[in-house]
Amino acid sequence: MQETTILWADDEIDLLKPHILFLSEKGYTVKTATNGSDAVDLFKNGYYDLVFLDENMPGLTGLETLAEIKNLNPDVPIVLITKNEEEYLMEDAIGSKIDDYLIKPVNPKQILLTIKKLTENKRLVSEKTSMAYQQDFRNLGMILNDNLNFNEWVEVYKKLVFWELSLENLEDAGMHEILTMQKAEANVQFSKFVEKNYLSWLKNPGDAPTLSFELFKKKVFPALEANKPTFFILVDNLRYDQWKIINPVITEYFRLDEEETYYSILPTATQYARNAIFAGLMPLDMEKRFPGMWQNDEDEGGKNLYEEQFLADHIQRVMRKDCKHSYHKILTYEQGREITENINNLLGNDLNVLVYNFVDMLSHARTDMAMIRELANNEAAYRSITLSWFEHSPLLETLKKLSQKNVKIIITTDHGTIKVRHPSKVIGDRNTNTNLRYKQGKNLNFAPREVFHIKNPHEAMLPKLHVSSSFIFAKEDSYFVYPNNYNQFVNYYNETFQHGGISLEEMIVPYVTYSPK
Repeated sequence: MQETTILWADDEIDLLKPHILFLSEKGYTVKTATNGSDAVDLFKNGYYDLVFLDENMPGLTGLETLAEIKNLNPDVPIVLITKNEEEYLMEDAIGSKIDDYLIKPVNPKQILLTIKKLTENKRLVSEKTSMAYQQDFRNLGMILNDNLNFNEWVEVYKKLVFWELSLENLEDAGMHEILTMQKAEANVQFSKFVEKNYLSWLKNPGDAPTLSFELFKKKVFPALEANKPTFFILVDNLRYDQWKIINPVITEYFRLDEEETYYSILPTATQYARNAIFAGLMPLDMEKRFPGMWQNDEDEGGKNLYEEQFLADHIQRVMRKDCKHSYHKILTYEQGREITENINNLLGNDLNVLVYNFVDMLSHARTDMAMIRELANNEAAYRSITLSWFEHSPLLETLKKLSQKNVKIIITTDHGTIKVRHPSKVIGDRNTNTNLRYKQGKNLNFAPREVFHIKNPHEAMLPKLHVSSSFIFAKEDSYFVYPNNYNQFVNYYNETFQHGGISLEEMIVPYVTYSPK
């Protein structure tokens, strides 16, 4: 490993010889200066991994020396050492972007800890994280073979996301590969679990997780409070890991009250899952109750045009009392800005629903646009783009404004997405829908072991287009392709983010409540 070189400037440097000798014995090279000007000259003519600056030196002060060194190289860590504990000085130092702050007298071990923290932090964290995951890998592997229930599957998925985010910045390809394999194995077992239990959940809701159509009845309506407006914010297509990435930004302004999840219904697609959320009904019941509004896959036109009407009917049907509410769907930046500017007009409502479509557009854009495919070429990059959008979005501006009000915030989604890697051949007639993760139609021809086949859609509370119609759902990370133009399809869609089928990423989604700090 390359030797760490330290520059230490202090007008009483002779008194620090025991410290410098201690660091030399630990393998560090320490160059010294007795004033700020000499320290700047040394810095100009050499390479240093870390700089220690005495705050009170003759000539250039520690803070003035700090400014000159930062101008030369802003990335080198700098530690200010001082006898002065005045608050204003600490604030000045922090404002000047120091990396640490030590009060004299300092002892050698305190100095050593600071060096390790600032120069070896990445390596130490990497080694510790890799070791911790290796220890947990076996535990997770054993758990996956247990007969898990729906709550335990949530915990498994959260643990996998935790390790994915923890290992994300480590330059350890082996660990990434092991985690990818473990996630794939988890999805194999989870798909079997869903295939075995999904229909029984619909027949026996008491023994089932909260599903899309129960979200308002079980979680939102009971949480409404008098004189405290609730903002229900649905970010379409927001996976649990993507929420984990934006949560630290949100918690700068809000207190996280409760982190929960629920299960998206099948198909895990906006047309089904989101309509079910707002109507409080499964798709089959929506078709019966709203024959003029429910749109099947083969119908022309938009599939999510009546969410506002579904919500109003839902409130009237379930709450049976007046609930002043609003619904807004935000598809463009301008619409988002308009909501931000007029947010005070919504504070008189009991419930305000805001639907943001950006992440859904991102997943589709990644399929359709070469540039986006380059920018979001893996899971980490996909999360990063989501975070970048959020940090510069009207949604965050709206949240900042709401953080000054007496409100409750709910952030959730309708389903997630999975990066698909394995083509699965299917044959259907020309009326078969185009979604890559589920198909409905008559006379579907497919590989039975690769799909969850629902022969009678009514058992899954789904509409039946024809007497012989059935549904098939892709499992794990597979996607449906037609035999004709097979290679073209595979090249176009492989490693894109899709939704509609069965996976941890698509079905287990966040439901989080916040209140202003």
